[in-house]
Amino acid sequence: MNQRKIVILGSTGSIGVNALDVVRRYKRQYQVIGLAANSNVELLAKQIKEFQPDVVALGDASRSEKLAKAISGLRKKPQIWTGTAGLERLARHPKSDHVLCGMVGSRGLLPLVAAIKAGKTIGLANKESLVVAGDVIMALSKKHKAPIIPVDSEHSAIYQCLQGQRSADVARIILTASGGPFYRYEGDLDAISVAQALNHPTWKMGAKITVDSATLMNKGLEAIEAHYLFGVPMDKISIVIHPQSIVHSLVEYADGAMLGQLSHPDMRLPIQYALSHPARAVTAVKPLKLDEVARLDFAAPDFSRFPCLKIALDAGKRGGTAPAALSAANEVAVKAFIDGQLTFMGIPSLVSRVLARHKVRNKPTLDDVLEVDRWAREQAQTDIDSRQARSGRMNEGLIHA
Repeated sequence: MNQRKIVILGSTGSIGVNALDVVRRYKRQYQVIGLAANSNVELLAKQIKEFQPDVVALGDASRSEKLAKAISGLRKKPQIWTGTAGLERLARHPKSDHVLCGMVGSRGLLPLVAAIKAGKTIGLANKESLVVAGDVIMALSKKHKAPIIPVDSEHSAIYQCLQGQRSADVARIILTASGGPFYRYEGDLDAISVAQALNHPTWKMGAKITVDSATLMNKGLEAIEAHYLFGVPMDKISIVIHPQSIVHSLVEYADGAMLGQLSHPDMRLPIQYALSHPARAVTAVKPLKLDEVARLDFAAPDFSRFPCLKIALDAGKRGGTAPAALSAANEVAVKAFIDGQLTFMGIPSLVSRVLARHKVRNKPTLDDVLEVDRWAREQAQTDIDSRQARSGRMNEGLIHA
């Protein structure tokens, strides 16, 4: 097996950290050409010292001097590229053949486009890019012969279940959801604290995706991602709550048979599969023993308690630029919740108000979705600011649903 040369975009996030753990285990199989982070200089400096990349990219250009100082004592120093241009340049680095896209939010879109146009093999963990510009991304992937291998556990499961099967035989895709920390919560959802929302029962993830999991917005975004990634209509994608997070998703075929992928919930497994595909390597993940698991539970989602899921599925069915507006408004809403400016149930309310004002453009270009992304962010932030001002509690209290 030839050594694969990889670039990791979002190396200091949960996906990046887990990916580097895989690389650490298989040093002979992988060489890290480049690492990219937004602003976590401390962790990035440690990663540079261990993995010795040729280049690093820092989204926050103002932190570059601090990074340079942190690695000043190294014998081998990487080049430091900054800003969006630096991220895109790293994504198309000529020495790499694999690019793992683990950046959070729509800021990962342009680097992903750059990597695809350079013909890289893509390990995709940035679901927002496909949500925002799915048609554009998949068309570019086909044009530039840049395969996209999903890294999200659910989409990796689907990808694996589709191998060797005819797409015409697919009857339904079934995405499993843990239900998050509030699946059986009986208290006031609007009174949920940030600490409660960030306490996921099975997965350890970044703050944004953890809140999305708590609202079930994450599962709606994943349904839209699956629609574009696998070419399956939205009405053939179902969501089922599965608290144990053992069955990572399933594919139902025309004859009624279902194929599923099962394992303990550990992101190193889908990351490793994306990097080693089509080969499978021995993993450090604990083997699954069904007799120890004992039971697997499944239930339908409650849309009335988790309106974000319904909002996202409706936006996916509407298509065009609706998912772009959805994703952007949600990012602003989640940040406002984490910053103490919005209540938990204020998240779906804000997203709904922005979508209600959005005029959907069908068959959008990349420029269209970037413009809608900017518009939706501005609308969401203006909504938050104006409601704070009207409430007379600019610096105290929360905006409720």
